[in-house]
Amino acid sequence: MKKIDAALALGILAGVCGIPAWAHHSFAAEYDSGAPVTLKGTVVEMEWVNPHSWLHIEVKDADGKVTAWTCETAPPNMLYRQGWRRSSLKKGDEVTVEGFRAKDKSSTMSARSVVGPDGKRMLAGSATDAPPAGDSKK
Repeated sequence: MKKIDAALALGILAGVCGIPAWAHHSFAAEYDSGAPVTLKGTVVEMEWVNPHSWLHIEVKDADGKVTAWTCETAPPNMLYRQGWRRSSLKKGDEVTVEGFRAKDKSSTMSARSVVGPDGKRMLAGSATDAPPAGDSKK
C-alpha cells in the first residue's frame, strides 16, 4: 500500500510540475524574426511573473491614436541578474522598446531591450529565446 501511495504522490507531483513547461514556447513559434519593431511609449505596467515577465506600454501614433502593446521579456530572475529592479520602470515612464513582433500581427512583441527614461539601455530578452541569426543588437 505504501508503494502505491508513493507512486500516486510522485505521479501527481510530476503532473503539477510539468504544467509550466506546457505553457512555454520558443521564439520562432510566436515571433517573426523578419519583423523587427521599435516602439516609443508610456509604461502602463510591468508584470514580474514567470515564465516570462511582461511590460505593458501605450504607444501613440502620428494621428494621436493610442495602441496598447504587450512586450514579453525574460523571467524576473534573469532581468534582475541583468540589472533590472522592480523600481526600474514606473507607470508613466517614457520608454523605447526594441524587439520582434508577434507572428499573429497582434500588438505583442518579444522585447530585446528597453531604454528607460534616464536613457539607460537594459537588456530584456531571455537567453533561451536567443536573437535570430544576423541580429546586430546581440
